[in-house]
Amino acid sequence: MDSKRAKEICESTRMVTVTHNGVPVYIESVSNSKGTANIHPYQPDDRQTVDVSSLTETNK
Repeated sequence: MDSKRAKEICESTRMVTVTHNGVPVYIESVSNSKGTANIHPYQPDDRQTVDVSSLTETNK
Protein backbone atom coordinates (compact mmCIF):
# COMPACT_ATOMS: atom_id res chain seq x y z
CA MET A 1 0.00 0.00 0.00
CA ASP A 2 1.24 3.52 -0.61
CA SER A 3 1.04 6.49 1.78
CA LYS A 4 -1.75 8.18 -0.17
CA ARG A 5 -4.06 5.15 0.05
CA ALA A 6 -3.20 4.58 3.72
CA LYS A 7 -4.16 8.20 4.47
CA GLU A 8 -7.43 7.84 2.50
CA ILE A 9 -8.31 4.77 4.56
CA CYS A 10 -7.32 6.48 7.80
CA GLU A 11 -9.60 9.45 7.03
CA SER A 12 -12.49 7.37 5.68
CA THR A 13 -15.75 7.02 7.58
CA ARG A 14 -16.28 3.55 6.12
CA MET A 15 -14.61 0.46 7.52
CA VAL A 16 -11.82 -0.82 5.27
CA THR A 17 -10.10 -4.05 6.26
CA VAL A 18 -6.32 -3.63 6.36
CA THR A 19 -3.84 -6.22 7.56
CA HIS A 20 -0.24 -6.10 8.72
CA ASN A 21 1.52 -9.46 8.57
CA GLY A 22 -1.89 -11.13 8.28
CA VAL A 23 -3.34 -9.40 11.37
CA PRO A 24 -6.31 -7.02 10.87
CA VAL A 25 -5.36 -3.50 12.02
CA TYR A 26 -6.69 0.04 12.29
CA ILE A 27 -4.59 2.86 10.80
CA GLU A 28 -4.44 5.70 13.34
CA SER A 29 -2.25 8.14 11.39
CA VAL A 30 0.06 8.32 8.39
CA SER A 31 3.35 10.18 7.91
CA ASN A 32 3.73 10.86 4.18
CA SER A 33 7.25 12.22 4.65
CA LYS A 34 8.44 9.09 6.49
CA GLY A 35 6.26 6.58 4.63
CA THR A 36 5.05 5.15 7.93
CA ALA A 37 1.70 4.55 9.61
CA ASN A 38 0.76 4.28 13.26
CA ILE A 39 -1.43 1.20 13.56
CA HIS A 40 -2.94 -1.07 16.14
CA PRO A 41 -4.70 -4.41 15.97
CA TYR A 42 -8.35 -4.43 16.90
CA GLN A 43 -7.01 -4.61 20.46
CA PRO A 44 -5.58 -1.05 20.87
CA ASP A 45 -3.00 -1.97 23.53
CA ASP A 46 -0.47 -3.05 20.89
CA ARG A 47 0.28 0.14 18.90
CA GLN A 48 3.10 0.09 16.33
CA THR A 49 4.69 2.31 13.67
CA VAL A 50 5.27 0.41 10.41
CA ASP A 51 6.18 1.08 6.78
CA VAL A 52 2.99 1.62 4.83
CA SER A 53 4.35 -0.75 2.17
CA SER A 54 3.80 -3.59 4.65
CA LEU A 55 0.03 -2.90 4.85
CA THR A 56 -2.46 -4.78 2.67
CA GLU A 57 -6.01 -3.71 1.90
CA THR A 58 -8.17 -6.82 1.77
CA ASN A 59 -11.60 -5.58 0.66
CA LYS A 60 -11.13 -3.22 -2.29
